Amino acid sequence: MPSVLSHNERAGATWGSGGAAYDAISESIADGIEHVVNRVWPTHGERFLDIATGTGWTARRLAARGAVVTGIDIGEGVIEAAKRLAPTITFEVGDAEALRFPDGGFDGVTSTFGVMFVSRPEVAAAEMARVTRKGGRLGLVTWVPGSAVEDIFLTMRPFMPPPPANPPPSPFAWGREERVRELLGEAFDLAFERGTTVLRVPSGQVAWDMFVTGYGPTKTLAATLGPEKRGELARAFVAMHEKHRTPMGLAMPREYLVTIGVRK
Repeated sequence: MPSVLSHNERAGATWGSGGAAYDAISESIADGIEHVVNRVWPTHGERFLDIATGTGWTARRLAARGAVVTGIDIGEGVIEAAKRLAPTITFEVGDAEALRFPDGGFDGVTSTFGVMFVSRPEVAAAEMARVTRKGGRLGLVTWVPGSAVEDIFLTMRPFMPPPPANPPPSPFAWGREERVRELLGEAFDLAFERGTTVLRVPSGQVAWDMFVTGYGPTKTLAATLGPEKRGELARAFVAMHEKHRTPMGLAMPREYLVTIGVRK
């Protein structure tokens, strides 16, 4: 079986394009990542799988607690960066919809703002359940519908090609408790908690520079545009972030949902 399923190869190129610069994106949500790490509470020697690991920020936090961690992502560029940032952790290109690992192979599975972007949520949910041992833990952090992060995608939408006839479901559906119960409730006893992480940067221009450099969807979209359209996108992106200006700079609150599950 290939590391990335054919229908996810384009997404892999997109998410991997940020490379090492994606770590700055993870740093900006580090408190949300720490939230779920504190809830799954890894202990020394436990085996954890971090899905859609990016440059491995969550994997590094799990390993710091003593867990033996494997991190996977469909983006080769971010995986190569993760290997350089934490050479003692196992990182590999892998697809959440086709995990290569055995049934019940992990004490814990996490995904922080990652698995929500899969093209086939039911398949990915079944795979997460399959590789989690009975009594093992699942920890997810997902953006809620209507959050400022959804505003980023709404800002980019007018500059993107028309969606396909049968578009994939909204990733922000993973931010609704009822949807997560549909996907995972049969396999896990679930509990939920909400939180907010705040993007604090000096200006909308700084936010644009950070995202167009390190955030795959923004970087990839900008690269497809001519100078005029790219300038329009940049101005729209900056203006959207500037709505959150304070006397000290920008403070954009971004609401998320933490899901903790215990495998039945």
